[in-house]
Amino acid sequence: MTVLVTSAAESAALDSATIAAGTPSRELMRRAGKAAAAEIVRLLGERARAGVRVLAGGGNNGGDGWVVAAELARRGIAVRVVEIVEARTDDARAEKAAAAPLLERASEPGDGATIVDALLGTGARGAPSGAAGAAVKAIAKARAGGAYVVSLDMPSGLDASTGESAGAVVADATLTFGSVKRGQLVSRANCGRITVLDIGLLPPHAGSQLPELLTAADVYPCVPEIPARAHKGTRKKLAIVGGSEGMAGAVLLAAQAAFRSGVGLLRLCVAEGSVSAVHGAAPAALVTEWQPDREFDDPNAGWADALVLGPGLGKTPRAKRLAEHVLKGPAKLIVMDADGLNVFAPNAEELVDLLDGRPAVLTPHPAELGRLLWRDAKQVDATRFEVAVEAARLLGAVVLLKGTPTVIAAPDGEVRVSASGTPALATGGSGDVLAGMVGTLLAQTGDAFVSAYVAAWIHGRAAELATGDRNSRGTTLDDVLRMLPDAWQPVKEKHPPGVLAVLPAVR
Repeated sequence: MTVLVTSAAESAALDSATIAAGTPSRELMRRAGKAAAAEIVRLLGERARAGVRVLAGGGNNGGDGWVVAAELARRGIAVRVVEIVEARTDDARAEKAAAAPLLERASEPGDGATIVDALLGTGARGAPSGAAGAAVKAIAKARAGGAYVVSLDMPSGLDASTGESAGAVVADATLTFGSVKRGQLVSRANCGRITVLDIGLLPPHAGSQLPELLTAADVYPCVPEIPARAHKGTRKKLAIVGGSEGMAGAVLLAAQAAFRSGVGLLRLCVAEGSVSAVHGAAPAALVTEWQPDREFDDPNAGWADALVLGPGLGKTPRAKRLAEHVLKGPAKLIVMDADGLNVFAPNAEELVDLLDGRPAVLTPHPAELGRLLWRDAKQVDATRFEVAVEAARLLGAVVLLKGTPTVIAAPDGEVRVSASGTPALATGGSGDVLAGMVGTLLAQTGDAFVSAYVAAWIHGRAAELATGDRNSRGTTLDDVLRMLPDAWQPVKEKHPPGVLAVLPAVR
């Protein structure tokens, strides 16, 4: 089932549309609370014996908390509600009244109680203050003492749209309703394990093009099979152009990723001073020297099914001339990364003209896209969902905007979001690895959008496998590359009924 990525306003619109179609708002609250209670029971396991303490705010998020408390009491779990702010919405007051008889008979939680954060929901803005602010501090103190914290819909104080987290709850698990929120993907550290629960929201109207969260079920069916009778030609040919003097490593990382992603033949076109180093480090690849001051050697581009331009290219005038020669050549499928984009900054129009409508994937981080579009990198990062779509339309190419989360946008406005990965990818060379993966898939499928989002998700998956249950310190790109063969192996996600998706806590 499709999992949408929404801002606060988009989430509210989905709720409103479902209510307008005939589902009462209180029924949605009940669905949310019941689904959350069932998930809490699954999460708690033996911890359930210590009981649950629910901290309820005055709005509908507090109403969700009252439903959760009643459901837990029905299951025989010791539960208590601490009403931080008196219920003020009709639905919250109704659920408070409905829960009262059950809670009067419920036993008192022990000192090791799990805390359910039901203070503030998706509509909250700014750092929590007053009674809610004091409650957030109390939650933090309890968590430091060993309490397990579960937030309903949003960790209280976390902005659902921007991810601004000043003064917000840090949860061990977040149970979010109907869609995953942008802010949760931006500020994963506040959310812990994110579970998206189905509460029966109607899908958005046709043509809304809300971003979709990538899952294993979306990705693995799109990975092309390598048939039993495959040969190096059927596995396709990729050329990687870059590797200026002193930057051969970028091409080599892209090459390793391409080989570990299943490419059949690889040609590396590098500067004269990098040829011998690349020959020695990548014996399975063909290696040629680039000559930026004369017409680009046709076999490097015309020979390949797809071409990657940029890893270690440099930002010199010679590198710019080479990039122009490459893009004026016969390459039909193109991936542009790093300096392949930087050399055209801030003249995006020139790049558009040179791409000339060919299928292409651009893989910038916010600073690189900012240079190309003449914008501040912080602005790009803060508006990554909107900017990725705008850039894809402007440039006529798929834009894979790297970061947390990675946003992949097509020129027609279709968007996928990859939330896989760990901070192990926040290191030099990570983008080169991704470029080699995208290039391999593009050569094999010819589909720029699918190649981009599949590679982005698998790239993150390999980092998750490399990091494991540890934190990311000490995990290197070598570890990530070693895990790529495992990351490409299909897995089937098995979720309990009512669970749309689960995102692990980021370490």
